[in-house]
Amino acid sequence: MKQKINIRLVAISLLAILTTMIGITYVYYGLLREQVRKDLKIEARLLADAGIAGLLEHEVAADDEGIRITWIDAQGKVLFDNDAETEGLGNHLDRPEVHDAFEKGSGESMRESDTKNMKTFYYAVRLEDGTVLRVATQARSLVNVFASAFPVVFATILVIIGLCVFISHLLTRQLLLPLQELADDLDGVPVKSVYKELDPFVDRIREQHENILAAARSRQDFTANVSHELKTPITAISGYAELIENRMVDEKTQLKFAGDIRKNADRLLMLINDIIRLSELEHAGRTPEFARVDLYDVAAERIEMLQPSAAQKSIRMKLEGTVCEVTSNRGMLTELVDNLVQNAIRYNVPGGSVEVSVKKDGNHSVLTVKDTGIGIPEADRERVFERFYRVDKSRSRETGGTGLGLAIVKHIVELHDGEISLKSEVGKGTEITIKL
Repeated sequence: MKQKINIRLVAISLLAILTTMIGITYVYYGLLREQVRKDLKIEARLLADAGIAGLLEHEVAADDEGIRITWIDAQGKVLFDNDAETEGLGNHLDRPEVHDAFEKGSGESMRESDTKNMKTFYYAVRLEDGTVLRVATQARSLVNVFASAFPVVFATILVIIGLCVFISHLLTRQLLLPLQELADDLDGVPVKSVYKELDPFVDRIREQHENILAAARSRQDFTANVSHELKTPITAISGYAELIENRMVDEKTQLKFAGDIRKNADRLLMLINDIIRLSELEHAGRTPEFARVDLYDVAAERIEMLQPSAAQKSIRMKLEGTVCEVTSNRGMLTELVDNLVQNAIRYNVPGGSVEVSVKKDGNHSVLTVKDTGIGIPEADRERVFERFYRVDKSRSRETGGTGLGLAIVKHIVELHDGEISLKSEVGKGTEITIKL
């Protein structure tokens, strides 16, 4: 990045110098040419006013000033020239400035010299006797002006390059300093950049870093929780099997142990299935399998399927609402309703109730599951949707919960761009609302 900034800054400076040089040279050359033309006109008028007799008097002075004087008759013959023998000069009627002088009274032109480094400016004026007086002088050509200015320009370029490199190092250092500080201390106090334009970038980097750390902590917690949750039933199964294998219990106790082994195996299978399903949901997205599904129909189906579980605890189940179609996957909606209703039954009190409501709220479909169970303490309400988080771990294991049900619900809601809210009061029950 520093090298790119240095190169581009130097390139911009060189372009600016060359552009300025060309522009100034053109302006200067234009002024020079105009001044030469004015001087020639003045010189010609002075000579014309002096008359033919005054040509010889002005000859020496004109030579000193580098001015060539030519006197031409009406037939184009050179009568006088202070720079060459008249016998060797040809007819001058074909010269543009001479032709214009005879026709219009005055004429001027400019021609390149043989050396290609100088230009000759001519100005001719018609005298009262019908002859023409022409004066000429040489001035540098545009190429010559450029060439003479090049050493100064070259020295200026070297100085500017040095300054650009020095300044670009300071600028890049100042520009990159906030990023360097951010890289050195991503967990520290928020860094405010020197340039406000960098603030969104710095904030975005910090946000991503915090998300990465949060994800890493979440994975570590998940790994630790999975290990712990799987270890418990496996340890129980292994212990019971060892006692039976070593004939350390009687036949009646063996039957009891066999039942416990089956329960722990079922729990282990539930854990594995929920972990696999949660992993699938975390890596899932909207798929072509999404279609229009009636949420009320799904809720009615699941309540009917879970009625036997509720009857075991004398829990009354109630469904109210109307048809609510959502763009979803029926399997996901079934999981969502199933987990919410199972939790409402699992953490309810004997003789309690579970009320399920499905209704429309504008363009949204709203599912509400309300129970009269043990409730959730205020300190735990923000964490109940975390994986393996349980308010009452012993009760959860006794009732067969894996601690992943509400985490699965949360991911399904997120896949539908939905909203989830929770209200609860200890000893009175819990109400969970899903808006899709």
